[in-house]
Amino acid sequence: MNTYFLEPLISASNAAQTDSSIQILPPCVLTIGNFDGVHLGHQAMLAQVHALADELKINSAVMIFEPQPREFFAPQKAPARLTNLAEKQALLAEYGIENLVVASFDSEFRALSAKEFADKLALQLNVQALVLGDDFRFGHDRTGDSQFLRDYGLQVTTLDTVTEDNSSHSNNQNNSAERISSTRVRDLLLAGDIEAANQLLGRDYMITGAVVHGDQIGRTMDFPTANIDLARIKPALHGIFAVDVVALDDDGQVIANGFDSLAVDGKQGITGLRAHSLFGTANIGTRPSVDKPHEWRLEVHFPQLQADLYGKTLQVRFLHFLHGERHYDGLQALKSGIHNDVADLLAWREQQLD
Repeated sequence: MNTYFLEPLISASNAAQTDSSIQILPPCVLTIGNFDGVHLGHQAMLAQVHALADELKINSAVMIFEPQPREFFAPQKAPARLTNLAEKQALLAEYGIENLVVASFDSEFRALSAKEFADKLALQLNVQALVLGDDFRFGHDRTGDSQFLRDYGLQVTTLDTVTEDNSSHSNNQNNSAERISSTRVRDLLLAGDIEAANQLLGRDYMITGAVVHGDQIGRTMDFPTANIDLARIKPALHGIFAVDVVALDDDGQVIANGFDSLAVDGKQGITGLRAHSLFGTANIGTRPSVDKPHEWRLEVHFPQLQADLYGKTLQVRFLHFLHGERHYDGLQALKSGIHNDVADLLAWREQQLD
């Protein structure tokens, strides 16, 4: 998948066409949105983009916003991210999108009128047709919609809201017609209902990030952890979880037995529940016992592993919610609590193997 940033594309459209270094978006069918989580509703949109692009014999493309609009207006009150930019890129590529356009959502972009935005799509971005959700709005004060774009002269397909009942992946037995949305996925993850969230995502929920240096409190209590960069203001799920973790290469592909070459002293960890993974116990949240209430962390402890993981890119799959974060009075109580959590999650793993 090719990734473009909107401003260079706009600049390129105004440059001399003899300049071979400029980037130009190929003629495309485009869909626009946050695509946070790339859930089943989003996937239905992507499938429609593919179908129309194949029919017109042109490229497929997605435009997303960074930051997401609500993060721009009120960062600390914005919804938790299901997917950061890198995760979103990987998922969109996995679902076959050929071109990704990242638009910087800032004061200048926010001030665009509906017509100015339509001009950019048609005249500067090579957009031949659009596939949009039935609630899509754009332009200053959200004055533009699908009909505005049709009146402008663009071909627009409007996709009806995807619910659990009309999703091709649905196994819902409750005759619920509730809309599949990023908000619903967030609510389920926050409640620890990973299985239900996964049904709306059409896959297992995972977080990917590089291992960075932390404050190393865990190792002072004999529970060293890998501190994984979240690359988002705050995560969508909080608490103590069983996870399995794989190492990724520079292309985002799973490294076969990726921890084996990193392990030392024969401490190779405990096998996870998917191929090439290690089992881990994860704490994701603000660690109330450490008294850093505004610092979100994803920390994974790997029982029976000794390895230097700094700089490695890890993909964490959330398997089972144990409980929410707890406040412990002192490091000794915290150590005891961690010990119990690890024991409980290892016992859960054994149950899955029976």
